[in-house]
Amino acid sequence: MPAPLTGRRLAYPLLFLLASMLAASCATTRPGASPGTASSPATTQPAAPTGSATPAGSTPSDGSAPPTAAATPPVTPSADIRHVFPVRAGNASYHPTHSVYPATDIFADCGVPVVAVTDGSVLEVSRVDRFNRGAPRGPFNGGLSVAVLGDDGVRYYGSHLSEVAAGLDPGVRVRAGQQLGTVGRTGNANNVCHLHFGISPPCPGKDGWWIRRGVVWPAPYLDAWRRGINRSPAVEVAAWQRRHGCPKEP
Repeated sequence: MPAPLTGRRLAYPLLFLLASMLAASCATTRPGASPGTASSPATTQPAAPTGSATPAGSTPSDGSAPPTAAATPPVTPSADIRHVFPVRAGNASYHPTHSVYPATDIFADCGVPVVAVTDGSVLEVSRVDRFNRGAPRGPFNGGLSVAVLGDDGVRYYGSHLSEVAAGLDPGVRVRAGQQLGTVGRTGNANNVCHLHFGISPPCPGKDGWWIRRGVVWPAPYLDAWRRGINRSPAVEVAAWQRRHGCPKEP
């Protein structure tokens, strides 16, 4: 009888040892726990961005302060602003150059709709043809005209119109493709139906007709708009203004 009793006494410690080992094994295989650690919930740290030597919120090994996140550069709004061809006519034509300054004459039948190139606000409207062939060339060459400040910061000027659409006054909002008037031959148009189209920066309080008539070549943008490609001249116009400012004379 003593032998069986001794066997039971030896079995109990072995059972406790096996139970402890089984518990330890369960702890090390629980999801989120590292081998050899307690089974408390794991805390996940965000991974450092690719190319960063130091994880966010930590201190570099050299003891310097952690780098500050770079500010996100502003998004250029002109990238998403729609642009359309300024004359609603399939047979409109134009030349890539102009006379003595950058602009484009878009030839189309008189009465064809002239539309806003992009969303923006009306800057100037001329509803009266004040051109006088005997007077010095300049301020009234355009005859009937409309200038729109696009939401991309560019001024779009169209002149020689036969009429200006009703309700267009300075400050009125217009949308891309909205009719501004019709192709005509007012002002110094040499009796030929066409739209004089100019691109320039706005120069509040310092403006002149020699800026409004155009300072960058429109043809590359007209080519894009005709093909349905959204391209803004904002970068080129801003570069021109940085170089020239708002000159007081032509």
